[in-house]
Amino acid sequence: MSQSASPAGSAAEPGEPLRAAILGTGSVAHLHAAALRDLPGVELVAAADPTAQQLVAFAETYGIQGRYAALEDLLAAEKVDVLHICTPPAGHAEQTVAAFARGAHVVVEKPAALSLAELDLMTDAGRTAGRGLAVVFQQRSGSAAAHVKGLLDSGALGRPLAALCQTHWYRTADYFAVPWRGTWASEGGGTTLSHGSHQIDLLAYLLGGWSAVHATMWRLQHDVETEDLSHASLVFESGAVASVVSTVLAPRQSSLLRIDTENATIELEHLYGHGHAHWRITPAEHVDAVTAESWRLPDREVPSGHDALFAEVYASLLGGHGMPQIVGHPARALEIVSAMYASARDARWISRSDLAGPGMRGSLAGPIIDARPRRSA
Repeated sequence: MSQSASPAGSAAEPGEPLRAAILGTGSVAHLHAAALRDLPGVELVAAADPTAQQLVAFAETYGIQGRYAALEDLLAAEKVDVLHICTPPAGHAEQTVAAFARGAHVVVEKPAALSLAELDLMTDAGRTAGRGLAVVFQQRSGSAAAHVKGLLDSGALGRPLAALCQTHWYRTADYFAVPWRGTWASEGGGTTLSHGSHQIDLLAYLLGGWSAVHATMWRLQHDVETEDLSHASLVFESGAVASVVSTVLAPRQSSLLRIDTENATIELEHLYGHGHAHWRITPAEHVDAVTAESWRLPDREVPSGHDALFAEVYASLLGGHGMPQIVGHPARALEIVSAMYASARDARWISRSDLAGPGMRGSLAGPIIDARPRRSA
């Protein structure tokens, strides 16, 4: 299967605005609606949610006229060029396939699917319909990430050697009280899939293809089926080796990337989004001052986020170019995460080629090392 963004163009007629709709009106949907409201050439025409009171409040906030209890009602009644899916992940595959069948492009929140097999269905349906799929990995966006990627891709910083990729977030028992969280059947995985995949995706966006991973999953505190801590060694095709940690047990929250290359150290520390102040490029001792100065971040700053990501997506669609390269390789993060769960389950290294087997493309569920203190009877 292709791992690139779809070449399909705009679903609207030339000169006409793109008609967008949102499925699911929970907290993340507000980020989508606020970003769409400010984009030129985009009209937010409809939203759907089975919870009527929540739907009405959401639609009133953003001036959305079309209001529906279910996706099928929305697609039957509205012409939709781009559907934004902001629902729990268990429904993403079916919802995406339905949208493609009606000629819409799809922008889906991560995790895009509960398994690589589901994501295969989604990408295959998009290819058949000639429509594009964008997974919302918004940390790829922004001027700093684009600049650093350009330096790495050009070879200016030399060969990448070692990296750290750490997601230290904090979630309480109340967070997991939401019925679909913390279960294999509805969330699909634990902190590695639901939280760490953002930083894993950004690391892979910067470093490119990966080759193998070895991981361990732990349940240290929360009463859930899935893990609340994972460790992994991730090897890239370039030969670079990354240490990857994902957890929801960190009172001081931080999202951290560090990439050591032959010529520099790149560092990013933030939480849920980054701007120029969060990045640092430190030259090696042998790098002259003029060269180091040429690596400086651009004067014009665009922070990462839904706004920046959607601006690129819609500019490309309106231009008739299909989904842009910033949302290319929609399966790569899920590939790495799937390989991590398989490695923890089988206690061995998993290569990217291993994922071609059907047994590697299904549910991520597997045994987790349960190290929680035993409770007395």
